[in-house]
Amino acid sequence: MRVADKMVFEQVNRNVGKNRSDMAELQNQAATQKRVTKPSDDPVAATRVLASRIELQGSKQYQKNLAYAKSFLEFTDQSLDELTGHLVRAKELALNQASDASANDQSRRVVAEEIGQIYRQAVQIGNRKLGERYIFGGFNTTQTPFDYGGHYKGDQGEMQIHVDKEQFIAMNVPGDAVFTGQGLSRDSITYESQVQALSTEQLAEQIQKKEEKIKQQEELQTQKNTALRGPASNTWDRPEQELSIGNTAQTSQYGTNIFDVLRKIEVALKSNDKESIQDALEPIDDAISQIVLTRSTIGSRVMVLDNSMESLLKGKVDTQALISQLEDADAFEVISDINKTENTLQATLSTSGKLIQKSLMDFVR
Repeated sequence: MRVADKMVFEQVNRNVGKNRSDMAELQNQAATQKRVTKPSDDPVAATRVLASRIELQGSKQYQKNLAYAKSFLEFTDQSLDELTGHLVRAKELALNQASDASANDQSRRVVAEEIGQIYRQAVQIGNRKLGERYIFGGFNTTQTPFDYGGHYKGDQGEMQIHVDKEQFIAMNVPGDAVFTGQGLSRDSITYESQVQALSTEQLAEQIQKKEEKIKQQEELQTQKNTALRGPASNTWDRPEQELSIGNTAQTSQYGTNIFDVLRKIEVALKSNDKESIQDALEPIDDAISQIVLTRSTIGSRVMVLDNSMESLLKGKVDTQALISQLEDADAFEVISDINKTENTLQATLSTSGKLIQKSLMDFVR
C-alpha cells in the first residue's frame, strides 16, 4: 500500500488536533473544576443536574414560606400569651373583690377601671398586625378585625401556606374562634373554618357552597318571619336559645366570648354586684383554657414547620451532594490526565516530524 504525503499530513493533523482538543478540555476542567460544563459533555448527567437545580430553587422558596409562616405563628402565640396574662390579672382582681371582706363600692369601682383597661388591651391584641397584615382577621388581613364593641369583622378563613410538595399548613387562627369562641366544639379548640382554595376547582366549589348557605339562611329567615306573623311560639321549641350580653346577641355555643366576660365583670364591679362577680370567675377560667388550647394548636403547627425545615435542609444537602457527584471533576484525576495528554502531544509532535518528508524548499535554504 502506497502511503502518499497527503495521507501522512492528514493523519498527523488529525492526531495533533485530537491531542490539543483533549488538552483544551482537560485544561477547562482544571480551571472550572467541573466535569460537565455543557450538555454535550454528558447528556444524562446534565439532565439530572438541571432537574436537581430546579429542585434546589423550589426548596429555597419552601424555606422562605416556612420562615414567614413560623414568624406569623410565633407572633400569634406571643400575642395570645400576653392576652392570657391580662385574663389572669382580671381573674385575680375579680377573685379579690368577690372574696375580700374589706372590698366596698368604691374599691370595686377602682378595679372596674382596670378591668376596662384590660378589655381595651384585649381588643388591641385582637387587632395586632405583622407587617401590613392583621393576624386575627382570617382571609381579610387588610381590615381591622375587631371594633371596640368586640364585634368581629373578619372571616373564618385559614391561610394555607405551601411548605413542601403537596403539603400545606395553616399559618393563622381566625379571631372569632379565639376571642369570641364562635364555632368551637366541646373541646373548645376544634372549629369550622374556611380552608383556602388550592385550585380553581376548589374555589368554584367553595363559592357554590357559600351561595347555597346564603340561600338556606334566607329560607330560614323567611320561615322565621312567617312564624312571627302567626301565633306566638313557645320559646322552649327554639333549637337554640339566644343569649343577650351587653349590647350583643349570640347563639349558645361551647366557646367563650372573652370580650363579653370582661364586660360582665366590669359591669358587676361598677354595680357592686358581688354574686355576679363570683359568677364571672368560671367563664374567665373557660376563656383562659380556650386560649391555652389554641396556643397548643399553634405550637403543634410550629413543630410541624420545624420538622419540615429540617427535612428541607437535609434534602438540600443531599441534592447538592448529588449535583457535585455528577458535575464536579476529580482534581487528581484531571491533573493526571493533563500530564498524560501532554506527554502524548509531545510524542505526537516528535514523531510527526519524522513522518513528513522534507520538501524542495528545505534544500533551497
